[in-house]
Amino acid sequence: MTPFIAEILGTMVMILLGNGVVANVNLKGTIGNNSGWIVVTSAWAFAVFVGVTIAGPVSGAHLNPVVTLGLALIGKFSWDLVPTYILGEMIGAMLGAFLVWLSHKDHFAATEDEGAKLACFSTGPAIKNNFSNLISEAIATFVLIFSIFYIAGPSLQIAADANATIGLGTIGALPVAIVVWAIGLSLGGTTGYAINPARDLGPRIMHAILPIKGSSNWGYAWIPIVGPIIGASLAAALYLSLN
Repeated sequence: MTPFIAEILGTMVMILLGNGVVANVNLKGTIGNNSGWIVVTSAWAFAVFVGVTIAGPVSGAHLNPVVTLGLALIGKFSWDLVPTYILGEMIGAMLGAFLVWLSHKDHFAATEDEGAKLACFSTGPAIKNNFSNLISEAIATFVLIFSIFYIAGPSLQIAADANATIGLGTIGALPVAIVVWAIGLSLGGTTGYAINPARDLGPRIMHAILPIKGSSNWGYAWIPIVGPIIGASLAAALYLSLN
């Protein structure tokens, strides 16, 4: 298996389980309907754990364009590999979102609330304020990326050109899952904590393509892209200043 395939598969399973729990909580008639925020944040953490476990040994399990960007910014990942990794992450996110729809197809049809259905694919703000929403995504992503730099730990001492799979190996699966869990519980209530452009954009594209009624809210879609990029860039700058 190549790193490209590993990023596709790891991201696909992460999105299947992560967006799957939102479908289980939001959609009409599921056994988990209305089970709440603790269920969502917990399952998303476990989803990250599973995705990292799958991809970690092969690709370093970035599963997120701003993880790839952050590692490149601190000089620990080859810029030549960045487009390949991001493409794999986007494809994986789209496939995962498709599988969520496929596995919950009857429940999507039974649910009238268009916002509830969109939330099974992409994030949205609790209170719409573009500046505040952007800051929320940037702060949450800063915590994620800055933590990942230290979770990756000794592997970051290896030059990027000496190890093309720099990132989170399998050993980093549990620590990063705990970080994502903490972010969701503490910071996720404002915007749904995308903290990953592929996680939001890929499924949003699938929402627009699949036969699901309702707006894909493209007017908001830039925030879960730009906010995480800002957060990751600030995390990289601080890490470089300290190391």
